[in-house]
Parts: sequence; structure tokens; C-alpha cells
Amino acid sequence: MTTTLMIILIAFAFSAALAYMGRGYLAWVSFVAFGIFAWSTAGVNSPTAFKVTIGVYLFFAVLFGITLIRRFIVSAPAMKIVASMLPTIGDTEKIALEAGTVWWDGDLFSGNPDWQKLIDFKIPELNAEEQKFMDGPVEELCAMINDWEIYQARDLSPEVWDFIKKNGFMGMIIPKEYGGLGFSAAAHSAIVTKISSRSIAAAVTVMVPNSLGPGELLIHYGTKEQKDHFLPRLADGTDIPCFALTEPHAGSDAANGRSAGIVCRGSWEGKEVIGINLTFFKPYITLAPIAGVVGLSFNLFDPDNILGENKNPGITCALIPATTSGLILGDRHDPLGVPFMNGTVEGENMFIPADFIIGGIEQAGGGWRMLMESLSAGRGISLPSLSVGGAEVSCRAAGTYALVREQFGLPIGKFEGVRERLGRMAGMAYVMNAARKTTAAAIDAGESPTVISAIVKAYLTDGMRQSMNDAMDVHAGAGISGGPRNIFGRAYTSIPIGITVEGANILTRSLIVFGQGAIRCHPFAYPQVEAIMENDLKAFDKSLFGHINHIVKNSMRAFFLGLSGGMALSAPVGGPEAKHYKRLTRMSSAFALIADFALMTLGGALKRKEYISGRLADAFAWMYLASTALKRFHDEGSPESERPLLDWVMAHALYQIESSLIGVLVNLPNRLAAGVASILAFPLGPRYQPPTDRQVDNAAAALLDEDGIVREMLSREIYIPHASSPGFGALEHALDLITAAGPAIAKVKDARKKGEIEKASMLEMAVAARTADIINDGELGSIKAAEEARDDVVQVDSFAPDVYKTLR
Repeated sequence: MTTTLMIILIAFAFSAALAYMGRGYLAWVSFVAFGIFAWSTAGVNSPTAFKVTIGVYLFFAVLFGITLIRRFIVSAPAMKIVASMLPTIGDTEKIALEAGTVWWDGDLFSGNPDWQKLIDFKIPELNAEEQKFMDGPVEELCAMINDWEIYQARDLSPEVWDFIKKNGFMGMIIPKEYGGLGFSAAAHSAIVTKISSRSIAAAVTVMVPNSLGPGELLIHYGTKEQKDHFLPRLADGTDIPCFALTEPHAGSDAANGRSAGIVCRGSWEGKEVIGINLTFFKPYITLAPIAGVVGLSFNLFDPDNILGENKNPGITCALIPATTSGLILGDRHDPLGVPFMNGTVEGENMFIPADFIIGGIEQAGGGWRMLMESLSAGRGISLPSLSVGGAEVSCRAAGTYALVREQFGLPIGKFEGVRERLGRMAGMAYVMNAARKTTAAAIDAGESPTVISAIVKAYLTDGMRQSMNDAMDVHAGAGISGGPRNIFGRAYTSIPIGITVEGANILTRSLIVFGQGAIRCHPFAYPQVEAIMENDLKAFDKSLFGHINHIVKNSMRAFFLGLSGGMALSAPVGGPEAKHYKRLTRMSSAFALIADFALMTLGGALKRKEYISGRLADAFAWMYLASTALKRFHDEGSPESERPLLDWVMAHALYQIESSLIGVLVNLPNRLAAGVASILAFPLGPRYQPPTDRQVDNAAAALLDEDGIVREMLSREIYIPHASSPGFGALEHALDLITAAGPAIAKVKDARKKGEIEKASMLEMAVAARTADIINDGELGSIKAAEEARDDVVQVDSFAPDVYKTLR
């Protein structure tokens, strides 16, 4: 028995060495072969068993080790089997899969991320021109905005509209040669973040023209004539753009809309031209009610082969001036009361010339490719930036309120129930902004990160929802009473809009983050799919055995890291945070292994197993979010003030990743595969828990610390209103007054403890302390100002009955 065990251990070590040398299939063969020998040595015919074992080993070594033999005997049948398991991939799905680039997400999916690559990646600061714009027009715009008045008027004020247009907010992404600002993705993101902290309606108004739509599509695909005509008009706000994509029957499934265009000949400006007869109805279109030009997505048909032999060129994008005959900009929608412009666009049997197609007639049928290639930038910037603005306002205002508001004689920030919410808000604000900045920097670096953009869209909008809910809990009665004083109520009602648009989060989580991510980010999955589609046996053989090597290496890696908790790994940094890199690498390895087991056992059916793909998406997303938090901490110099936030984020992320992966294994239909994967990925069982009470309390304490370092750091991207502004501005002013009066208040409390004055309200005790010469007139005045401000900010708005009837 001892000899058998030793042989098995030697075989295992030899197999592991082969696996790490990239010979994964030989590693498995050697382990099986030597296992047979070890078992046989327990018998009486060991020499024969040894010969048989060597023979088996050599047979498989030749079969798998010689490429030509392997290709025709193994890979050819395997190719047929895999092809039968894959769902049919249509042209639109193929375009979507090929769109964009793979960046850091590919490292995380590999099971062995190169942390130095992420650390060395530079996130540049805004340039001087961009910072000047932030400090000037953006601050001025935020100061002009009164969100309560926007709601009552159901629109931005004429002065705000004029300011937005004159200062180029509509043309942030348009190059300077066309009159735009030509800003980076980082600047675009920072501007949306700050404006959204003041007004969601204003932020949406600014971000939509700079997201996926006419401007973006014209820049990349427009003809020279189209660019020269439209881009200057879009940049200065002469033409406000909208983009009509979704329909009642095609929301997330935008590729299957019913809007149709028939290629025909018709009269345009007195001449007969090739054109398109369009019929469409598009609801939910932001800025449609005031649009000067409409971007339209529709399915193009050419029954008479006017353009060529293809009778159905497919999805096409056109740019239609609002004055075009037959185009109807319909009534406004009411998106949960949030008063940004949103409505319908429709047309029936309306004629447009073919040169209205973005990119000209040559781009007929090229619309889906345009949309897929351009979607990453807008999806990765607009709603994630808006969400960070909401999360940072939630964190800052709730933290301030917890210092100002008192119950039972104490600031409510002293109570653990409140601190639990504050700790979570602080951690979420930290990681969300880290993900926002990292993603924007990747876009500026030339990446088009389809999967990462989907992650930040889905998980940051959901993070805003969590943070707003927590803030509402902390503010309680002040949070649920509408009026100018209410800080969160109006933004709170907008949350489902961000969750829904630009790809509903349910779809994004299950079908894009992992569904598309599994194909795009996996180092071998898409090459195999491509090889099958092109019937390329050589390419399939290479990717298949590369995939097998990948699985074996990750199996070994996951098992050993599971035993050691990842502590045997090296980290790119020293200090207490080194353990976070190691643990995240361990989770990456476990994720890669379990993802492969899911892909192997479910094949094309995984596309429909959204319970499983959703959990894999959660794990993948939190690996990305956690890695951006690590980068932020490193890039900012590893400050001790931020360590409690990083520790909360990593504890939360590791628990989310591990519990999601275990959820996959518990529910994987192939129980044998699930059992094997469980042993390899989690040999000692689950190891991570949610943030501990200490970690939560440390994060809350950092937010509430009197020095305000963390509070300022977590909110430096948002607008802090003037003290005269009801709600947020008044709350900040109250804290300033309370902080200034702190030493005097401490004297009064000390006198009360010593029995020198009677217990009463703070203001009454302050008067008594002044009478007893415990404090001076100046200190009494500071306490009065602080207590009056404290009293003011806990009040809520009320309205006369006739006024209330007019409120929106």
C-alpha cells in the first residue's frame, strides 16, 4: 500500500509538472497510466503490469502528442460532436460577439491574471482644458440647476437649456474640428457624474447626445458630407439629437424590431432618387420631443434588387432631419415623473433618400455592426457615471446627516444599525468610482471593452439602487417627504430607469456579462467556435487542445490554491493588501475552472440556463470590481485612511464571488462534473464570509471621522451646493457650524456631567453655561447657530392644500 501511494504521488507530481509546461493532455494520460501501474503493483504480476502501463502511456502519448495523428483521429470526430452541441449563431449574434475588444476581463477569465499589467496601466488625470471646463462651466451649470423647479416645470429652465448649448455640453465627444469639445472619455464621465449629483434630468439631457446615437455614429461611420453638415449643428445644440432603436416588441431584443424600410425609387427635391419607404413606431426615445435630427434603426428590404442581389440587407441606421415630411415626433412619456424629454417617434410610408443612411448607401445593412461596435463607449460611461454621482451623494449626505441628526441624546451615526448602512455606502462608493475611472481610462486607451462596459452598466446602476435605499433608511422621515429639502426622493424614483435602459440589467447580467463574456473573454472558446463555423480542422485542433491544457492547468492551480487559500502565490505589492491580490487570483482560478465545467457539460444549453449564467456573471463582475478597487488603492499611494474601505470591498467581493460559484456547483445538472469541480475548486469548502462587524464599523468610522478625509475623498466628484440651497447645501452648512461649535458644546456637556448645570436641551444648557461663565458670548453664539441649523435640517416641507394640488 505504501508503494502504491508513493507511485500515485509521483504520478500526480509528474502530471502537475506536465500541466504547467503546457502539456495538459499528457498530464492526464500520465496520471491515469501510472495510476493503473500503481493499482497493478498490488497484485503478483508487477513486471507485466509495468509493461502494460508503459504501453498504454506510449499509445496515448503518440495519439495525442503527434499533431497529424491527433488531428484526424481525435480532433475531427470531436469537431463534429462540439458542432452538434453549439446553438446556431446568426449573423447578428456573430457581429455582436466580434464587436469590441478584450482587455483586463480576459486576464480575469484566464484563471491567472497578470496583476502587474493592471498596476502598470495608467489612469491619466484630466488635461488642463478639461479641468478648466470642470471648474468653470460644469460648476456654473450645477449652481444654476434647481432640481425641484425642474420637476415643477417638467423641463429644464430656458436659461439652463441655453447655457448647455452655448457651452458645448451637447458636443463633448465631437472632435474640435467640427466645433465640439473633443473631450476624453474620462472627462465625459466626470462631467456626467457631477451633473447627476445635482439633477438626474439635467444629467440625462447632457449624457444622451454624447452616448450611442447620431454623434457617435457619424464620427465613426458618417460620410464627409454628413459629418460636415451635422456635427457642427450637433456640437452647438442647433440640432438636438435622439436615437430611435427600441420598440414595443423589441426592447432588449433590438435586433428583431418591426420597423421596416423598403428600397424604392421616389421623388426628392424635384429629382428621382433611390430611396427608402419607411414605416416605424419607436417609443421610449429620450430627447425625441425636442429633437432636430433623428437617428433611426430599421430593417432594410430590397425586393427589387435595386441595391444589389441581397433582398434583405438587414439592420440599417439613417439620420433624418425632424422637418422631413412624414416624420412624427409624438407625445411625451412620463418616465416615473423624472422630467427629461422622452417620447415617441413614428412614420408611416414616409420616403427618405438613400443617402440619409449613415455612411451612405454603402452602409445599407451595416447598422447592427455600427451599433455593436459603438455601444461599449456609451454603455461604459453614461449610466455608470450617473450611478456614481448618485452613490456619492447618498454616501456624503447620509454620512453628514448621521453626524447632525440626534436621537436619544446621541448622533444617529453612533448606532450600529445606522453604521451598517453607512459602512456599506462607503464601500460601494469607493469601488463604484474605482470601476468608473478604470473603465473610462480603458476606453481612452483605445479599448472597446464590451463585457466590462456591460459589467459597469449593470452592477453600478444596481449599486446606486443599494446606496440610495441605504440613504433613505438613514434619513427616514426626511427622505420620504417631498419638497425642495428632500435630497434623495427625486433621484430615488429614477433608479428603475437606469436599471432598465441600455440593456435591462436582467438581460445584461445573464446574456452579456457571462453569455458573451464566456465566448469573448475565454482564451479558447471563440477560436473553437470560429473554427467550426469555418470548418477549419487545423484551427479547431489547436484551440481544442489549447483548451484542454488550459483546463488541466487551471484544475491543478485551483486545487493547490484551494488548499493554501492562495497564500503560496506571490503578489505584485507588499503590505496588508497583498493578501487581497492572492485571494482574488485564487477566485479567478476557481471561476475559470467552474466556467469550463459549465461550458463542457451544458454546451449551447448554457445560453438558456440563466440561473447558472447569472451566478457566473456575478462572480465575474465582482472580480472586475474588486480588481479596480485594488488598483485605486495602489494608485493613490495605499493611504491608511482608505484601508478600511478596501478591506470592506474585498470581503464583500470575495464572499459574492465564492457564494456565486458554489451556487453554480450546487445547481449544475451534471452532478458528477459538479462533484469533481467542487473538489478541485474548493477542496476545503467555502472560506469567505460577508464583511465582519469590525470591517463594517471601520468603514463607517472612516466616513464619520472628524477629520473628514474619507468623506471628502468619497465625494470629490460631486457638486456640493451652497449653504443657501435647501436640503444638501443646508445640511453641509449645518455640519460646518456644528463642527465649529464642537469645543463649546464639549464644555457644556462636561459642565452637565459635573452637575454645574441642569440637564435640558443643548441651547438651554448653553444659556445656563454662559450665565455660569463656563462659556463666553462667542461660544454661546456658535452653539445657537449650530443648534438652529441642526433644527432646520431635520424639518421637512409642507404645502398649503391649494399649492399641494399643483405640485408635480
